[in-house]
Amino acid sequence: MGSTNAPTSQEVYYLPLNDAGHPDVPGGYIYLPPPTNPPYLVRFAIEGTSSICREGSLWVNVPRAGEKFNRHAFHEFKLRPDFNQAIYIDVPIHFAGAFAFYATYTPLPDFKFAEAACPKPSRTETFYFDVSPKLTVNGTVLPIDSLSIFSVISKLMGQYPKDWERHLRGIGQREYNMVHFTPLMQRGSSNSPYSMYDQLTFDPACFPNGEIDVAAMIKSMEKDHGLLGLTDVVWNHTANNSKWLEAHPEAGYNIETAPWLEAPLELDNALLQYGTDLAKYGLPTELKSAEDLQRVMDGMKPHCLDLVNIWEYYVVKVSRDAKAAVDAWLSGITSLDGKADGAKDWDLKQKVDFLRENALTGGNEFAGRFHRTVDPNVAAALLTSVYGHGETARQQNALDGITQWLSALNVPFYQDYDSDVAVIKQQVQDRVRYLRLDDSGPKLGPINRQHAFIESYFTRLPLNETTKKHNPKALFLVNNGWVWAADAMRDNAGSSSRAYLRRQVIVWGDCVKLRYGKKPEDNPYLWDFMAKYTRLMAKYFAGFRIDNCHSTPLHVAEYLLDQARDVRPDLAVFAELFTGDEKMDYVFVKRLGLSALIREAMQAWSTQEVSRLVHMHSGRPIGSFEVDKTSTARTPKPSDTATGVNGSVIDVTENVHNIRQSPVHALFMDCTHDNEVPAQKRDARDTLPNAALVNMCACATGSVMGYDEIYPKLIDLVSEPRLYQSSFSDHEVKVGVGRGGIGRIKKLLNQIHTFMGRHGFDETFIHHEGEYITVHRMHPKTRRGYFTVAHTAFPGYGEGHGTLSPVRLDGTKAKLVGSWKLEVNSSESAKQTVLEDKEFLRGLPSSLSDLSGVHIETGADETVIKMPSYFPPGSIAIFETWMPSAEHSDGLDQYVTTGATQAFANSSLVDLNFILYRSEPEERDASNGNDGVYSIPGHGALVYAGLQGWWSCLRDVVRYNDLGHPICNHLREGTWAMDYIIGRLDRSSKGTEFTSLRKPASWLRSRFDAIRIVPNFLRPRYFALIVQTAYDAAWARGLDLMNDDVQNSQSFVQNLAMVSIQVTGYMHSASLNPFGTVPSMAAGLPHFTSSWARCWGRDIFISLRGLYLATGRYADARNHILAFASVLKHGMIPNLLSDGKLPRYNSRDSIWFFLQAIQDYTKMVPDGLDLLKAKVDRRFLPYDDTYFEFDDPRAYSQQSTVEEVIQEALQRHASGLSFREANAGPTIDSQMKDKGFNIEIHVDWKTGVIFGGNQHNCGTWMDKMGESDKAGSKGVPGTPRDGAPVEITGLLASTLAWVSELHDEGQYGFDGVKTHSGERVTFKDWASKLRENFERCYYIPLDASDDGSYDVNSSIVNRRGIYKDLYRSGKEYEDYQLRPNFPVAMTVAPWLFTPERALIALEKADRFLLGPMGMATLDPSDLNYRPYYINSEDSTDFATSKGRNYHQGPEWLWPTGFFLRALLKFNLMRKKSQSESTEAFQQITRRLEGCKIAIRESPWAGLAELTQKNGEFCGDSSPTQSWSAGCLLDLFYDAKELAKE
Repeated sequence: MGSTNAPTSQEVYYLPLNDAGHPDVPGGYIYLPPPTNPPYLVRFAIEGTSSICREGSLWVNVPRAGEKFNRHAFHEFKLRPDFNQAIYIDVPIHFAGAFAFYATYTPLPDFKFAEAACPKPSRTETFYFDVSPKLTVNGTVLPIDSLSIFSVISKLMGQYPKDWERHLRGIGQREYNMVHFTPLMQRGSSNSPYSMYDQLTFDPACFPNGEIDVAAMIKSMEKDHGLLGLTDVVWNHTANNSKWLEAHPEAGYNIETAPWLEAPLELDNALLQYGTDLAKYGLPTELKSAEDLQRVMDGMKPHCLDLVNIWEYYVVKVSRDAKAAVDAWLSGITSLDGKADGAKDWDLKQKVDFLRENALTGGNEFAGRFHRTVDPNVAAALLTSVYGHGETARQQNALDGITQWLSALNVPFYQDYDSDVAVIKQQVQDRVRYLRLDDSGPKLGPINRQHAFIESYFTRLPLNETTKKHNPKALFLVNNGWVWAADAMRDNAGSSSRAYLRRQVIVWGDCVKLRYGKKPEDNPYLWDFMAKYTRLMAKYFAGFRIDNCHSTPLHVAEYLLDQARDVRPDLAVFAELFTGDEKMDYVFVKRLGLSALIREAMQAWSTQEVSRLVHMHSGRPIGSFEVDKTSTARTPKPSDTATGVNGSVIDVTENVHNIRQSPVHALFMDCTHDNEVPAQKRDARDTLPNAALVNMCACATGSVMGYDEIYPKLIDLVSEPRLYQSSFSDHEVKVGVGRGGIGRIKKLLNQIHTFMGRHGFDETFIHHEGEYITVHRMHPKTRRGYFTVAHTAFPGYGEGHGTLSPVRLDGTKAKLVGSWKLEVNSSESAKQTVLEDKEFLRGLPSSLSDLSGVHIETGADETVIKMPSYFPPGSIAIFETWMPSAEHSDGLDQYVTTGATQAFANSSLVDLNFILYRSEPEERDASNGNDGVYSIPGHGALVYAGLQGWWSCLRDVVRYNDLGHPICNHLREGTWAMDYIIGRLDRSSKGTEFTSLRKPASWLRSRFDAIRIVPNFLRPRYFALIVQTAYDAAWARGLDLMNDDVQNSQSFVQNLAMVSIQVTGYMHSASLNPFGTVPSMAAGLPHFTSSWARCWGRDIFISLRGLYLATGRYADARNHILAFASVLKHGMIPNLLSDGKLPRYNSRDSIWFFLQAIQDYTKMVPDGLDLLKAKVDRRFLPYDDTYFEFDDPRAYSQQSTVEEVIQEALQRHASGLSFREANAGPTIDSQMKDKGFNIEIHVDWKTGVIFGGNQHNCGTWMDKMGESDKAGSKGVPGTPRDGAPVEITGLLASTLAWVSELHDEGQYGFDGVKTHSGERVTFKDWASKLRENFERCYYIPLDASDDGSYDVNSSIVNRRGIYKDLYRSGKEYEDYQLRPNFPVAMTVAPWLFTPERALIALEKADRFLLGPMGMATLDPSDLNYRPYYINSEDSTDFATSKGRNYHQGPEWLWPTGFFLRALLKFNLMRKKSQSESTEAFQQITRRLEGCKIAIRESPWAGLAELTQKNGEFCGDSSPTQSWSAGCLLDLFYDAKELAKE
């Protein structure tokens, strides 16, 4: 561990990667704020031995300080594996843009005994995160969401500077802060701004001095008018008369560069000629009706399609290829000899299939007529198989045969042609109808040279000195266009598309489509030329609008944006993107780093639809949850960010931002230059409410020149000759009323919008009522905001229908900013007047006037706003709002999220059990039955009474901002939840057990009191903030009370460690001794929590090493060991402690897990051997089987040391045990038969193995007793496991080796035991017997021929290469069952196993028993396998009724820990290098994924007792079990120790 430095503060954005290297972020879209100074960090968090860490590296193309961005320059971060910790890689963010990352690694091979071939190196897909640009104007930072953008058609602005400066001043006065210009470059012959003649020359009509004027304009905009510049960039096409195309026709798709376009060209020529010849065919040249159109369409086939023979591009030329095949046959030239054998017996289809699969060439690219051919040599092979070797005598037969086959081969090609012709005809008909008949179309009139029958798909370059140097095929260039519902990732002019042939392209005849290819080398001139154009734009403009982004090849857009960002790193990029697929939108947004997508309010057709769009772009709902948190932690920092992690550790106060789920950001326009204006589409009066609603949205917003002025119709940006005119360009603009449009109120709207965007007002509530929409937008912390009422105006609204109901603003004060109505003269005469102006574009006559009568009633708890009866369509009212209850002196958010660390600083581990957890039975126990867990209406009872119960419910509610969850409704309805939380802490803090709860209770009370007065709709947010803050503080305190291994480990280990707090606490009905309340461990929650069911000897000592020793809770471990040592009887500890009052001695394995726990304690705890000398008061007399009650004078009258207890246990087993359980009968077990209460245990001194039990009891952990009278299983154990269970033998061996070693070291006063015959046996000898005989007794060889060397009955072996589960049980076949118990023996006594055999057995357990979380308790191939445990089932099924199959297939979690410990231990034995060792750890990590997900997602914050088959949920399982978590903590402890070795 490195040095510790002084505390610092750091902003961090947390980016976890899952095991596959994918970002684990809601929604998958990662959108980060602008760069800061000092830079914030993106923290990649990777599990220390996840799959990508195997020879792994993380590659990130974020440039370092001082570097330029290079998309292909990735910095490598080596992933240094660490099983116990996560890897953190911090990447400082210095620049805006779209950044990529991926991981390379060598995939983990499957675990096998035989060394598997190492997989080839691999890599993840590439992932992206976007960093927003930092825009500033005159020193003011403008976040993207604060932009108020004004769009102009540049050519209509007039000449710079005279006309432009006037308009720019008017735009700036209206408080817009960015101007969007349509392309400013020299235009082509169509005069469309988007058809550029020369991309490197500014329009001389607007800018006589070219670039000099543009530079002056931008400077004036920013300095004098507070405006940033935004321009369109057009990368898809160029004007059809661009001069540079003549020198570089390869820049487009021509018949030379794209030969598959030859057929579309021929069709295009034919259609144009057909239109010219209509009169010759007696067809109408002016279409006046559908009948006229149909006549023309009927004539298209005979007079056009049949003449051009497009079908020849589809089919094989039969005569040509048949002759070639026969010639090859006659010559004996064949290919694929042997493949056609037997073809003489094939039917026609088989022969055709053979030719299609083996001989057909040409594919689907229409590279010329009859481009599809059949390889004659392959065809000759088929002919040879059918007709024999080539002979002239059979030539005609062969020719007839191959002709038939080729004709059949062509059938699907003709069908393909017919299908395409149908599409062609339909497309032509639909397009001609639109152009000439539809009311919504241009109605072009007669078909002539000026308005041809169809729009040509091709530009035909003129023949001149430049073009004649080229191949004539290069002079036909395809025009650009768009296709309905097209795949945005597909090139419509590419070889795989037939869009141009099928006439599916809506073409722009003035634009030639540009052909980039896949890389700059494919078209050097074009890439260089467009890069120069792009860099020129970036030189002057703060933002781009990518025209037709969906049609721009992604790799081209990436390249050109890289060029732009090289010039201007903080470049805002907006896009016109119509992919038709939200997922595809995300692809473009992520890869290009788009700041926002353009969305249009004028697309709405009703008030309801306007409301929906406003809601979509209004940010988060009011009262949204806060997902960020501030943490102070010891955080591993990279010592060298270029090469690795795990450097120094520093104390750092961090603002850790969990990356929120983010939608694609929007630039929401009230109207664009492509939209019909309100006067056309709605009611002209809607200009004002539509603008107000858009400006209330929490995103960038925009408008277009003419909207504020109320132009009467959409401007034709191609053909419109008039210039802009606006009264706001000629006069000072002040907020208020007046004539000539809405600019005066737009100024206020823009001011409010920019203010809210700059200061983070990102919470909004929208209400729709009839024709009204209200929007309330506020700041999430200060709770100041603005409230707008808008009365929309759609056709038919007249003066309005009904008034708005009184608006109640809970806990909110309001002040009227203003209320206005818009009146517009939209009569036909008024429209005609303004449209007849030949020089200027003008707006309709209009006036803005104040509205009075808005009434605000301010009460103690609410404000009621009542709108006047006269508030007609086209009216708005704006109010400023604030919430007095949120105006805390420290800021309410700040107040409720601070001080918790100090409040919980003195809490003990037992306090934390109460603060965080306590299930229903525990809570009832603590309150004498009065109180239980909290129940939420509509949701149900929480799993815990403590904070974990609340946070488990709130966690996903907060993460996904689920304000409709029942807990949110409940919190809005009252403060009962707060009262409950404080009440239980208050009551308990007054007792003697939990005095330290007073400070947490006080902190919670003060914070809850602070939020009781906030409006109820904010209560869920603040309640969650307080609960999460308290929960985090309590959680952190819990970790602080554990050891460094836990504190510095990965979150999974910490989650497991917290289970130790979860299951350890005070219980009145269950203690470790009968004379006082002592914190005790519950076996599981909530099933095993109270009274006799809480403390299970077996469960406690299986769990103890992990939950207590591995976490540093040594005192708790000692207390539990001493408590059970005190109740030793018969040489056994009880399985059920029952406070020591009524202990039950019916488990043969508990004593051995107990002794193993003592051994672990002595080895893991500093001075742990001192435990052996500790004294305990004995509940029963030593070496005496007499039973008496706990209050008998003999009880606790004698003492023994722990050492003496250990010896007594060993000696009693050595001499043999034979007793009947005390109080035998239905009072202690209502299911067991009488013989089951008899306990017999003895040692076979030939082998050293301990035997015990009978077929009527079940003395190991697989202890399910049959209970069903109906099935006849009552009193019949499901798994008696009598004989010698393998895990007991392993635990015995471990104990003997330990005490033998201790004796040799002088630490243990006994050297052995006496047998039942009085013979003295040393521990060393006993241990040797076990070692010598273990595999002979338990191993089942892989090869049956080896059975003679082992104690094996070959006839009943089911699976080989494993270790028996039992030795010499009452049912011999049960010995041979594969169960998950042998890894226990492997873990505690590995010397009993031959490593190679152990690995083979582990491989089989891995393959057949291991599930997603647990281990199947029985081999699935066993006839007794029943993997679904349903305890309530009361059927006649002997195997499953009343859950008798509890251990006959269901997957238990605690054995997983032992299995993985054994797997790691034995796998490492054969690993010779560091990388091989890493692979062993990664095999373990891969197998933990299910448990990690489970503990993370479980409301119980623990691991279940068991699952059904394949990890399916088991309703009868305890949802959190001590040993399930403890045994995995054992694994991590082992891993740490093994890593040291």
